[in-house]
Amino acid sequence: MAEREGWGGRAAFHQGHRTWTHGEVHGLAARAAGVLAAHGVRAGDRVLLALPDSIVWVAAFLGVARLGAVAVLVNPELPAADHAFMAADTGAVLCVTGPGPEDDRFAGRACLGADQLLALAATAPAADARPVGPGSPLYLQYTSGTTGRPKGVVHTHADPVAYHELIGRPLLDITPDDVALSVSKLFFAYGFGNAFVFPLLSGSSAVLVDRRPTPAAVDELVARHRVTLLYSVPSAYAALVADRGSGHEARFASVRAAVSAGEGMPDGLGGRVADLLGAPVLEQIGSTEAGHAFCANSLGHNHPGTVGRPVPGFEVELRDQAGRPVPDGAEGELWVHGPTVTPGYLHRPEENARTLVDGWLNTHDRARREPDGTYTHLGRTDDMEMVGGITVSPLEVEAVLRTHPAVHEVAVAAVTDAGGAGRLRAFVVPARTPAPPGLREDLLRLARERLAAFKVPRSVSLVPSLPRTPTGKLRRHLVRQGAW
Repeated sequence: MAEREGWGGRAAFHQGHRTWTHGEVHGLAARAAGVLAAHGVRAGDRVLLALPDSIVWVAAFLGVARLGAVAVLVNPELPAADHAFMAADTGAVLCVTGPGPEDDRFAGRACLGADQLLALAATAPAADARPVGPGSPLYLQYTSGTTGRPKGVVHTHADPVAYHELIGRPLLDITPDDVALSVSKLFFAYGFGNAFVFPLLSGSSAVLVDRRPTPAAVDELVARHRVTLLYSVPSAYAALVADRGSGHEARFASVRAAVSAGEGMPDGLGGRVADLLGAPVLEQIGSTEAGHAFCANSLGHNHPGTVGRPVPGFEVELRDQAGRPVPDGAEGELWVHGPTVTPGYLHRPEENARTLVDGWLNTHDRARREPDGTYTHLGRTDDMEMVGGITVSPLEVEAVLRTHPAVHEVAVAAVTDAGGAGRLRAFVVPARTPAPPGLREDLLRLARERLAAFKVPRSVSLVPSLPRTPTGKLRRHLVRQGAW
């Protein structure tokens, strides 16, 4: 495609002080495919990629695809037990890995180091591309595991093209002149589309960073590469705003849009981010099962505080617990039907039967449809807490506590006490250390002033951090344990 469109000489990926063109990337990928084939990879095989964002990740994925094999995308920083599970669950014939521990974290399977792959690909013959159909499996990603063991999600060769044609081109107006920076990594659904699919299918480029960048690193990368599209998550945007200083805004002069996904945007944060960047903040919602966004704000229609309208080609329904559609303005469980919804979880027939019904995906998100057709995200169905026989939304309580200027982050959950009763507890990360004297009492007083009595936490605990997945999502099931 790059050759056909005349993008061969255009920048595709920037890492450190090196830039690779589209032509160089595809040439390297063809030779990487030759290396993988020499290591026994055949069409239909699964190859696990446990790599940080890098040109090796890009070449390895494209090399796997060129052979008609299936890439298994995993976070390289997961615990050894998770890597072993994913390698066994997928039956990977080869694991391509970066530097890390020497323990046998891939269940005894053959491994190929990233440096070795790159060195061999320098002189290896290019492998021919194997013809595949659009419905053939291309890659597997694992859910983030916010509620338990991750599940393998299958996506096909047709899906990346759909991500670009339904989101990148019409909603974000991506052109070959754009430069992207994604805080979310390539092994996650959000980052995969932002920093891999969109650049390769638009002739644009992306900045690759092997670790999650700090606010200072984001400043430097945006200024150095003249980033036009910034993709991040609310917790990272909050850190960026908190780190602002005099003249800070000028470093973001090149940014024309910022996209936010992965978790809900706290009230007021989107406006502060937009002021800092001098660009609109476009909230969206997607999932590993859908591959990318299925509801999104766009440059042509942006309703702050919502996750936008359904992406063209997708249908969205809000249903009650009995599966009946709910009217506009009412809260319901969000179901999605669309071209990139996974055909199923790997080895999970019971989960498939519960979550994928007649082509519709139960996202387990709660939402409300607004009069303009946008959707307001209200949290997860498993976010709800039962306290004294009354259902409480912790998000409402968290929103109140978060208004206190001394609060950086907060999570609320029903924690079982010694008598077996669920008691609402708040866990707060202070904005500074040490926390101001009397902060716990101030927060309880604030809750009593603004909330119904049954929604007021029994206690406030000050903690250094909250348990989150690598994508920044809160592990609420761990918060419910009261310790992590």
